[in-house]
Amino acid sequence: VTAFPFVAEMPGVDASLLRLKPKRQQSGGSNPGGPATCPFNPNHVPAPGITAQYPYNGAQNGLPGKGVGGYQVPAPGDTAHYFVPPGPNDIRGPCPGLNVAANHNFLAHDGITTFNELVDAQQNLYNVGYDLATLLALLGLTLTDGDVVTEKLSIGCDATTRTSFSPLLTGSEPGLDGHNKFEADTSLTRDDYFLGNGDNFSFNGTLFKMMTETTGGLYNRDGLAKYRYQRYQQSLAENPNFYFGPLSLLLFGASSFLYELMPSGPDYIPDEATISSFFGAEKQSDGSYTFNNAEQIPPNWYNRVAPYTNELVTAEILAQYLEYPVLFGGSTGNGGFDLINFESIQNGKLVAASGPGTLCLLYQLATQSIPSSLNGVITPTVTALEFVLTKLSSTLTNLGCALPLT
Repeated sequence: VTAFPFVAEMPGVDASLLRLKPKRQQSGGSNPGGPATCPFNPNHVPAPGITAQYPYNGAQNGLPGKGVGGYQVPAPGDTAHYFVPPGPNDIRGPCPGLNVAANHNFLAHDGITTFNELVDAQQNLYNVGYDLATLLALLGLTLTDGDVVTEKLSIGCDATTRTSFSPLLTGSEPGLDGHNKFEADTSLTRDDYFLGNGDNFSFNGTLFKMMTETTGGLYNRDGLAKYRYQRYQQSLAENPNFYFGPLSLLLFGASSFLYELMPSGPDYIPDEATISSFFGAEKQSDGSYTFNNAEQIPPNWYNRVAPYTNELVTAEILAQYLEYPVLFGGSTGNGGFDLINFESIQNGKLVAASGPGTLCLLYQLATQSIPSSLNGVITPTVTALEFVLTKLSSTLTNLGCALPLT
């Protein structure tokens, strides 16, 4: 626990047994991503949403859209969703896909978003299926310690004063920057938390170049599976606090977005120009890459035709993982490595080598990460577990996954 203080916040761990400081005392306000350095926009404006003239997928208020893509985004003439670069008071984080959504006002431009905005934006912008959009929004809200009462979370740094219904009761809500929650070691283009002195959210041009060279500028499944393996080995060798836990499965899902969600029709090729636009990567004359603060949808971009569903993303997670299997666990120093046993991960190996099994694991992560202590704080306004269960679609609840009791 001394080496890995974040273990106290992992699923299944009772922090009271570890005699650690409460989470809100650990966050370190002046750290990168902490509340003291988190941008504050006093004029929060919710995302404008869709209109009858520009309906996109028809998703609004956190409900299912039509599930039919293949349309241009942003639509010609829809100035509400044209690119606007982030200003100094706007929060951006480690996820290029969400940063782009905020830059195009599918999410609130200041980076303080809501559950409904997340579900709507994924459907309208990327044609993510309603089931996956719901699961990802729930994982974001629970894993980053967003607020289940206000249903708000930050897509980047700790904005607890703006997301929490009562900061004194909930403690810190660190947003997507929170380490080993939604964000984890071996990111495609972000430093590991401990290697970046706490900055696990800024674009790293060296890593983008490494990814581009490994994939040959075609960011498909095979290329990204190989690069994910390289990043794992790099972190294992360089990061004395390296940790690859159950939540790291999400990293494989996130890398699938590069070839499943970001390419444009009609050809849907994940080429360098397309991916560079989403990542805000600008190539220099010497071959290096810098960040241009312009993560945006490429010109004349058409989203995927069929929705990207839970089943599809799970298949991609497994396909990438099984190409280059790695062990789940954490470094202990002096070459030591402790293996994880958690649900369908046994002796550090993923044994749920099937779509339903892996999807159940993601389901368990969505439900077990909910702090049960909140039940006594906010009941009867809302019960944390009931909140998640009412949001999950029947495709998850009908899988036969074990339901948490508290």
